Formats: sequence, structure tokens, C-alpha cells
Amino acid sequence: MELTAEILIPSEDPAEGEVLALSAPISFWGGVDPKTGIIIDARHPERGECVAGRVLALPGTIGSSSASAVLLELIHAGKAPAAILMAEPDAILLLGVVVAREMGWATPPALRLAAADQAPLAGRRVALEGDRIFVLGEAGARP
Repeated sequence: MELTAEILIPSEDPAEGEVLALSAPISFWGGVDPKTGIIIDARHPERGECVAGRVLALPGTIGSSSASAVLLELIHAGKAPAAILMAEPDAILLLGVVVAREMGWATPPALRLAAADQAPLAGRRVALEGDRIFVLGEAGARP
């Protein structure tokens, strides 16, 4: 299976990982531990899941002007998602990726993909190349 998405922030290299498709919007400030990448918001359905190295599918975000700083810290700590799929662009969150890139750090690509297209990817391994998303395996399967 192959999907096409809109590139928000490109990547020089292809990205790959298991999709963590969140079932509810999240605030990175107070919702994700910047040192570990673990979702710490006590009210979030995916509390305890780790975003590090996974393709993070966001059906939405809960705004905070500090979200970019949290994502920047995740990137610096090596705990960032492998890629970010967003139903709607969040300029504040994505600013963290832009700043990290300016610092010369490896950054995840960010793409726009409708929430309805994100949900079926939950737990599946995907590869991202440019604006294309390739499904590599079934949920929970490791190639």
C-alpha cells in the first residue's frame, strides 16, 4: 500500500518506523517528556507510549508556545519521532524542527496526512520517501 502526503518539512534521508497513531490531540508541553519521549499526560489515551524512533501520527495538537521547545529537546536528546504525520500543520510545533535543522542536528520529516488516513496505519511499519508513505508490514509485524 502507498499513500501520498503533503511535505511540510522535507528530509534529506528516507525515514522508517512503526506508526504511533494517536487517538486524541496532544500538547507536547506537559504531554511528552523531552528527555525520554514518553507520553506523560495522565489524561491522554496513549499515556506511557514512547514517540522516540516511531512515525508519530497526530490527529491534532493542543497548542502551547512551548511545544517547539519540547520537540527541539526531543531532537537534541535523540528521542524524537522518526517522522511526523500531521492532520493539520502546527507552525509552533514545527518550529522546533526548523530550529534543530538550523543547529545542524538530524531532524525528522513532517508531512500532512488526513487523520482518516493516519488511523489505519497504527502499529504498521512504514517508510517515507519524499511525499510518499509505503506500508511495509502489518500491525505489530517486524520485517
